[in-house]
Amino acid sequence: MIEAPWNARVYRNRHGRGTRTPMFGTRLPRYRTRSGMFDDMVAAQLRRLNGAWPQLVQPVQFAVEDVPPYEPAPWEGEPNLNSRSFPAAHGVPARVVLYRMPIQGMAQNRMDMQLIIRDEMVARLAELYGRRPEEIDPDWGL
Repeated sequence: MIEAPWNARVYRNRHGRGTRTPMFGTRLPRYRTRSGMFDDMVAAQLRRLNGAWPQLVQPVQFAVEDVPPYEPAPWEGEPNLNSRSFPAAHGVPARVVLYRMPIQGMAQNRMDMQLIIRDEMVARLAELYGRRPEEIDPDWGL
């Protein structure tokens, strides 16, 4: 398990004269990694959708991966590089996977990334339940 930097042991520097410390404080925005910020955005959108549609969101597992797999699934005609949904089968719940690197590459800024994440999550939920995305989120695609 990866330990938070502020809980990690402090080691001496290379010459043994002092301790190694972060170059910036743990409370500063730079301390956050891009993947951590992406995960927080996904969690915020998940909380928002769960507040509006708990019966649709709770049975679905959500995950974030860095890049999509090389080979698309045989039943997929045109693969979507941003996200993927997997229907429930044989005791395995339905899953939605968002791919971080393609989404970050498309986004121009943080707000744009939040909108892309929202649209991808709503589109995949709509795909799983056979609904139109506008039924789940009226602001979808705007």
